[in-house]
Amino acid sequence: MEKKSRVLIIGATGNLGHHLINASLLFSHPTFALVRPSSFSDPHKSQKLQALSHAGVKLLQGSLEDEDSLVEAVKQVDVVICSVQAKQVLLQKLLIQVIKNVGSIKRFIPSEFGLDPDKTQISGMDHNFYSNKAEIRRLVEAEGIPYTFVSCNFYSSYLLPSLVQPGLKVPPRDKVTIFGDGNTKGVFVKEIDVAAFTIRTLDDPRSLNKVLYLRPPGNVYSLNELVELWESKIGKKLEKVFVSEEELLNKIKETSYPDNMALIFIYSAFIKGYQTYFDIESTGGVNATKLYPELIYSTISQYLDTLL
Repeated sequence: MEKKSRVLIIGATGNLGHHLINASLLFSHPTFALVRPSSFSDPHKSQKLQALSHAGVKLLQGSLEDEDSLVEAVKQVDVVICSVQAKQVLLQKLLIQVIKNVGSIKRFIPSEFGLDPDKTQISGMDHNFYSNKAEIRRLVEAEGIPYTFVSCNFYSSYLLPSLVQPGLKVPPRDKVTIFGDGNTKGVFVKEIDVAAFTIRTLDDPRSLNKVLYLRPPGNVYSLNELVELWESKIGKKLEKVFVSEEELLNKIKETSYPDNMALIFIYSAFIKGYQTYFDIESTGGVNATKLYPELIYSTISQYLDTLL
């Protein structure tokens, strides 16, 4: 059996990072985590880090702003995965330079994990959320670094707990807002499943220098279908209020940043269809569920069962 790649995960104490670490260990990869020195003195994080260390993760002190620590960390591994928050995306520039200079990394997975920034045409509206991610893609390509970009669309923990009702924390049981005509489909995937597909792809030549798309059957729903599914679970019809594209755009303009980001994401997915308007294979990307049919994932229906 081929030797598993040694993996460095940056952003290990975050939500996705935590799942990436667990998946890396589960798939028997020697696993390293780059951790900010301040995290070791944070009571909540230090407890997490201790658990990771006991599980076999090699903890390395450093940060995306400290070149020496990046060089030392990158030299010890074959694959680098970055899972920092969207607002820190451009901090990966130094990391990309280090990966280029070290020259031994077989694959880099930058922090993206959302809608494909090259397929999401809302510049000037999203406060550079997608253009920053696209900028990192171009830099990786320009430096000739082997990569996989992971486009997982929405996390199930985002918007789905409210049935895509901004401001709510639980799904409605009386009245529901439908954006647009309600027929455009969006995609939701649990973080634990995103992590499993990401780690599964690390030593797979089929996904090298490609976008890995997560669009699992059972996780692709329009708002009308989501509401119908929820109604079948609660045994009750909801009153539907339709909000047009124009009304949603006005609401986005009236709402200050960052509070309007949820509305912008809804506009991207459920009005413009940026998660599903294209055929994966014809774009040169690869479909994660077709590559790894053996991976079991949670469907939207199963997720909604946990909200009953």
